[in-house]
Amino acid sequence: MQYRKDKKGNDISLLGYGCMRFTRKGTSIDIDKAEKEVMTAIKGGVNYLDTAYIYPGSEAAVGEILHRNQCRDKVYIASKLPHYLIKSVEGAEKTFQEELKRLKTDHIDYYLMHMLTDAATWEKMKKLGVEQWIASKLAAGQIRNIGFSYHGNTDMFRQLVDAYEWDFCQIQYNYMDEYSQAGVEGLKYANEKGLPVIIMEPLRGGRLVNLLPESAKKLFAQDPEGRAPADLAFKWLYNQPEVTCVLSGMNSVEMVEQNLATASKAYPGCMTDSDRALVARVQEEIRRSIKVGCTGCGYCMPCPKGVDIPGTFRCYNAMYSEKKSSGRMEYLQCTAMRQNASSASQCIQCGKCEQHCPQHIAIRKELKNAAQELETFSYKAAKWLIRRFRLW
Repeated sequence: MQYRKDKKGNDISLLGYGCMRFTRKGTSIDIDKAEKEVMTAIKGGVNYLDTAYIYPGSEAAVGEILHRNQCRDKVYIASKLPHYLIKSVEGAEKTFQEELKRLKTDHIDYYLMHMLTDAATWEKMKKLGVEQWIASKLAAGQIRNIGFSYHGNTDMFRQLVDAYEWDFCQIQYNYMDEYSQAGVEGLKYANEKGLPVIIMEPLRGGRLVNLLPESAKKLFAQDPEGRAPADLAFKWLYNQPEVTCVLSGMNSVEMVEQNLATASKAYPGCMTDSDRALVARVQEEIRRSIKVGCTGCGYCMPCPKGVDIPGTFRCYNAMYSEKKSSGRMEYLQCTAMRQNASSASQCIQCGKCEQHCPQHIAIRKELKNAAQELETFSYKAAKWLIRRFRLW
């Protein structure tokens, strides 16, 4: 296992265990199966376990596995405060204490503000007194490092990085999100500020493996070097020195062992010219199935009405290159879960964006098409609830 340093000099395993996707048996987690997988990872050198308050049964499963094997002191636990459910400091404290109980521990090593999507949300939390609450937890040692997880664009990510003295951050990043969400610019910005960066969705929920277009799968099947889709995607991330830890939602011992083998050979600069060429060809095949040729450059921004144009097109494309449900879920996260919503339907057809688009995309037309497919009845209902109860 390779390790990279956090802000305080601790060694973090390059491969982290994402505990959201444990196998379920009926309505509960198959704890015995999860234990075999987690312990295989720990014995292989993984020392970073990521869970969250809202992952059903996950925190309790992690706590039980570590307790059974008496190895709490061998790992770092990362969990998350669901700020969108918190209305007061008392609420934050109650949630945190419940998490400690579930995890069977007296402290959380890496604690994140879950899905912090804009600076306004952080300001709202500060007004509730969360900043002082965090300070008290850090002073008491109940939280060892404080950070945030993020879905959104690069500019807002920079604002959040600068909004507080964070210890680390977590972003969605992979070879198809290089220029979307926080992207490579956000990754480098956080690194320049001294922040370790934890990577989530390195395979876009498995979509860079099982849901690749058939033409892309054929590239791997015919690859003379025998590279596997997951291995190449992880290697692309490990190649970048700004990446601290890559989370994988492993749910089989075989998957754990394969990922351990890949991580053991990973180091900055490990990508070969042949690797880069294969990634480029796979990217090209994926893009053939997209709806809008947006590169995520952001030249169309800012929109006078606050529409997240690159984000909308990314989610619209994901509906066709991956799954409709995944594109719509990401769209809800990135447009409705903000104090200032950024939905495509807010477009007033002014055309300012089209004057700056280097791809000459008919943005107004495509935003209208995207809104029709992304803003379903379910989206509108969820957005209403988010606005009504200020869940952002």
